[in-house]
Amino acid sequence: MEEYVDLFQNIINKVQDKADYVDIRAGKGNTNSIVMKDNKIQEINTGIATGARIRVLNNGAWGFAYTNDFSKLEEIAENAIKISNSLTGEVELAEVPIVKDRVKANSKIPVCDIGIDEKKDIIIDANRASNVGSVISTTVAYGDSESQDLFLSSEGSEILTESSRIRLSLNAVASNGELIQFNHGSLGGAKGFEVLKDADIESFGRKVGEKATDLLDAKPAPSGRFTIIADNELTGVFIHEAVGHAVEADLILQDDSILKDKINTKIGSDIVNIYDDASNKNGFGYYPYDVEGVKTTKNQLVKDGELINVLSSRETAAKLGRKPSGNSRSSIGDQPIVRMSNTYLQPGEMSFEELLEDIPDGIYLKGSRGGQVDTGKGIFQFNATEAYKIENGELKDHYRDVSLSGNILETLKGVDAIGSDFKLSVGFCGKDGQTAPVGDGGPHTRILNAMVGGNS
Repeated sequence: MEEYVDLFQNIINKVQDKADYVDIRAGKGNTNSIVMKDNKIQEINTGIATGARIRVLNNGAWGFAYTNDFSKLEEIAENAIKISNSLTGEVELAEVPIVKDRVKANSKIPVCDIGIDEKKDIIIDANRASNVGSVISTTVAYGDSESQDLFLSSEGSEILTESSRIRLSLNAVASNGELIQFNHGSLGGAKGFEVLKDADIESFGRKVGEKATDLLDAKPAPSGRFTIIADNELTGVFIHEAVGHAVEADLILQDDSILKDKINTKIGSDIVNIYDDASNKNGFGYYPYDVEGVKTTKNQLVKDGELINVLSSRETAAKLGRKPSGNSRSSIGDQPIVRMSNTYLQPGEMSFEELLEDIPDGIYLKGSRGGQVDTGKGIFQFNATEAYKIENGELKDHYRDVSLSGNILETLKGVDAIGSDFKLSVGFCGKDGQTAPVGDGGPHTRILNAMVGGNS
C-alpha cells in the first residue's frame, strides 16, 4: 500500500477545502479458509481483496463512500461530500495526536509461505485426534488472513499497518444413543503460522473429543444460588459480554447500558480491576491503531471496583467529554463503530486450591457455550460447558447442562476472590452486523451468591 500514499494524499488535498475533515482508509489482503466435516474436507476458500473508503465530515454530518477500484477515488470522494452536504448533524471529533508510522505484522512465519497441503495436514491431525470415545461427528475450521491497511487524514496522520491472524477451531459431538453432548476448542493469535507450528495439535484435538465423551456420564446440574468459581474462559465471557459491551460509548449514548452515568462510581468489589488492551500482541484482538488512526493502549475500565473509563471512538469520546480510547473498529467497507479488543479481569494472588478451600458447598463452572446479555437492563445468562460440585473444598460430582445468570452489578460486587492464573480466549464478536476478532479472559474467579441453573 506504500505505493498509493501519494495518490490518496492528492485526493485529500483536492477535497479538504470542501469539508471540515476527511480521512481515507484503504487496504489489500488475502484470506484462506478450510473446513473439514466428519473426516472429509468440505471446502477450501482463498481470496484477495482490495478496497478504499473515504469519510467526509461537514457541518456535523458524515459522508461515507467505498470502492474496490482505486481509479474511482476522486469520484467517490465527491459522492461522500454530496452525502455529507445533504445531511445535518451534531458530530464533533475529539482531538488526537497526528501520527506518521509504519507497523510490521506480528508474525514469525508468514501464513502466505505455508502451502495448502501443510494447512490441510494440521486440520487432518486435529480431526483424527478428536475422534475418540463416543464422538460421532466433528467439524474443524481453519482460517488465516494477511493484510496491509493504510490510513491518511486531512489532519496529517499517515499510518501503514501490516497484520496477520490465524485460527483453528474444533467442534466434537458425542452420543451414547440416548444423550448428545458436544465440546469446542480453538487456537489462534494475531500472529503467523508459528501459532499452530508451536501447538500440540494432537493433544488439542484429543482433549476436545474426550471432554465431549466425558459429558455423557455427567449428571444434570442443580439449580439455586451458590458460591461459584468461574474458570478463565467463563470469566472472560462474563467480562466481555456483561461488562465490555456495557462500557461501549455508543451503547451508553443510546441509553442502552446499565453503566450509563456510573463513571467514578463503585460497580464491583474492591478487588475487581478490568482492562481492554488492543496493544497486547498476545491477544487475538490485537491491533496497533484503530481505524481512526488512534494509537491503542492498555485501557483500565474498572479500578478497585470503580468504573473509571469507557470504550470510545473520536465521535463518542467528544460527546462524553473524554479522551478517545482507540476502540473504533470495522472492516474497510463498513462504518466504524465502538468495539472491544482484548478484554479481561486482572489476576489476583490466590491459587486454584486456595479459591476452593473456603467453599463448603459450591459449584465450579468451566468453559462457555455462549449466552445472552441485556446491557440496558443489566442482566445476563451464559451457558457453561460443564461444572463440578464443590464440597468442603474438594471437587466432587461432574455436571452437564449448566448455566450462570444474574444481574451485572450484583455479580461484580459478589466477586470474592481472584486467582493468580491468566488466559485469553480466541474468538469473534458480533455487533450491528459486523464481526471483529477479540480476546477475552482472566483468572479463575470466585463469586458469592451466584445463580446457577440446571435440569434437576
